[in-house]
Amino acid sequence: MKNQIRGSVKINVSGKNLYGFINELHKRRINCFGQYVKSGIFCAEVYRHDLKKMTALAEEMDLELKSFEQKTFSAEVIKRRGRYGIIVGIMLVIAASLYFSGVIVTIDIQGNERVSDEVILSALEEIDIKAGTPFGQIDYIYSENQLRLMVDGISWTGMHRTGHRLVVEVTEIVEKPDMLHDRIPCNITSSHDAEILYTSVLDGMLMHKVGDYVMAGDILVTGVTSDSTGRVTLHHAMGNIIGKYEETVDFEGEFTKERAVFTGETDTRRRLKLLNLEIPLYFGKNKYEYRECEITDKPFSIFGKTLPIKLEKTVYREIERTEITLEEEEVEKSLMEKIYLYEKNFLCDREIIDREITKNKSADSLILSVKYTLKGDICTQKEILVK
Repeated sequence: MKNQIRGSVKINVSGKNLYGFINELHKRRINCFGQYVKSGIFCAEVYRHDLKKMTALAEEMDLELKSFEQKTFSAEVIKRRGRYGIIVGIMLVIAASLYFSGVIVTIDIQGNERVSDEVILSALEEIDIKAGTPFGQIDYIYSENQLRLMVDGISWTGMHRTGHRLVVEVTEIVEKPDMLHDRIPCNITSSHDAEILYTSVLDGMLMHKVGDYVMAGDILVTGVTSDSTGRVTLHHAMGNIIGKYEETVDFEGEFTKERAVFTGETDTRRRLKLLNLEIPLYFGKNKYEYRECEITDKPFSIFGKTLPIKLEKTVYREIERTEITLEEEEVEKSLMEKIYLYEKNFLCDREIIDREITKNKSADSLILSVKYTLKGDICTQKEILVK
C-alpha cells in the first residue's frame, strides 16, 4: 500500500564500474529493493523521488540508466494531473453520494395485493413523501396514519428506512366472502334444442325422460312441487342433464391483409434519469408515423453501489403498413388453426360427436362454417319469481 502511494520505479544500469555504482548507492543511503546483477546489468526497484539522484550518479560514473515506472495509484494520478474533468467528476460523485444517502431514492411497497402501488405512491406524494424527500423531514407516525386514512382497503401501515430506501409495509382489509345463494327457488331449463341422453336429479321434479327432444328454454327440472293436499313447495332445483345438440360456428378469413413490416430505419434517443427528473440528450422529435420501440436503461454505480442515476436508451424502429394477398390454401390453413383453438378453449368440457365443415368463398374472403354435434350439460338455472 505504501508503494502504491509513494510510487516505485524499476531501473536497469549497465556499463563499467557497476559495483562502484552500487557501493555509492549504499553510501548515499538510497533505498533499493529486489536488486540483483545479471549479465552485466544491475536491476532494482527504487522510489520515484530517488530517481533523479540515481540518474545524476549514473551520468557522473559514465553509466547507462534506464527506468520503467510501475503501475501504481500515485503514477496514475500524476499521469492524469492535467485532466481536471476527472477531479470534478470524482468530486461530483462524492457530493452525490453524500446527498443521496440522506434522501429517499426508492420507495419499496410490501404486502399489497388488491391495492396497487400507483395508488399508494400517489397518496404518499400528497403528504410530501416521494423520491428526493429527506428522511429527516418525515414524521413516520403521522404519515402512517394519514396513509391508512387516505387509501381504502388498508387496515395497517408501517414505514422504516433501509439505506436509501423507504420501505412501506401495508396490511389490507380482509373482505367478507360473498354469500352463495344456493337455496333460492329456481327451475332448470334447457340451454339448447337437444335430445336428452342422461338425467340425474338431486332436488326438484324431473319433467322429461331420456330420449325426449326438448327445445331451448323448456323446463327440465321444476322447482315447484305439490303434494296430495295441494300444498305447494318451492325448491332450488338441482340436477345433471346431459343432451345431444347441434351448434354452428362461422370462421372468416380475408384474402387481403394489412401487415406491418420494418423499413430498416432506426432512431436512437437517450435521456439521463435522476430520481424523477429526466434530462433528454437529444434534439427534435421522432417523425416516424408507425414505429416500434425498445427501451433499455443502464444504472450508474460507484464502489459496487448502484446510484439513482441511469442512462435510458430508446431505439425506435420505423414500420410501414403494406397489404399482402394470400392464397386460398393459406387462408384455409389459418382458419383451421382458429377452429382448433376454438375447440380447445370453448368446447373442452363437451364431447364432439361429429363435425361438418362447409366452405363458402367470396371475392374478398373465405368462410368455414363448422356444424358441431355435441354431447354435454344442457342445464341452465332460472330463478322462480315469488310474490
